[in-house]
Amino acid sequence: MPYASIHLEKLTPHVGGIVSGIDLSKPLDESTCKQVHDALIDNSVIFFRDQHLTPEQQKAFGRLFGELHLHPAAPRELPEHPEILVIHADETSKHVAGENWHSDVSCDVEPPMGSILYMHELPPVGGDTLFASMYAAYEALSEPMKRFLEPLTARHEGEHVYRGRYGLDDTGKTFPRAEHPVIRTHPVSGRKALFVNGGFTTRIVQLSRAESDAALDELFAISEDPSIIYEHQWRLGDLVIWDNWCSIHARKDFPREEPRLMRRLTIEGQAMRF
Repeated sequence: MPYASIHLEKLTPHVGGIVSGIDLSKPLDESTCKQVHDALIDNSVIFFRDQHLTPEQQKAFGRLFGELHLHPAAPRELPEHPEILVIHADETSKHVAGENWHSDVSCDVEPPMGSILYMHELPPVGGDTLFASMYAAYEALSEPMKRFLEPLTARHEGEHVYRGRYGLDDTGKTFPRAEHPVIRTHPVSGRKALFVNGGFTTRIVQLSRAESDAALDELFAISEDPSIIYEHQWRLGDLVIWDNWCSIHARKDFPREEPRLMRRLTIEGQAMRF
């Protein structure tokens, strides 16, 4: 769709667009904010090239969409900015975030609306991020399968993802878990999306374990089909915001001797401001 004051290059038929003509380090007027919001709703994932943002400016952009989320497990590497998750990896790293397909913190009772990732340092090759449309995954289901899944719910758990992951003493800590519809209607777009992911979803509640495992394996395969995926090759200064309610993402591997540094914000799970 056309926008009055921004330009959007659509990247695939299902997911992804590059927005140009905006400097996110400067305040955006209400009309431009509305167009950026619409571009996100229309494309599920949108990118901005050549941005130069302080943590304060990144947070100001995030607040245009909602309240900022505090991660339930990650250390606060920027104590003055507890909302920012520093994602750093090099040859000394025991764990590198993002290798499995997931929707950020879907184990929360209110799954986060979206996330904003800003690239600071990247290896010369590798480390691309894949984004898949969960609208397209839902639409790929047969009509009988859609009817079968519609009343079902799935368990999303943080325990197996977060326990021991960050090298902190998490003895006695309880990590979030929640039950969400397998098919979710997006509260803004009104479209239906498949809402399961290989990172956090552990069980379809109404099915036996064997039935659940078989169904989830099939749903994961559909949601990770190359035909509904966009692969982003990062550049320094890239910033991306994605809609966690209708997309999943994963990172490709990269040479660990080359450092990779990003800053992530996540937006709480309420309807967006515009």
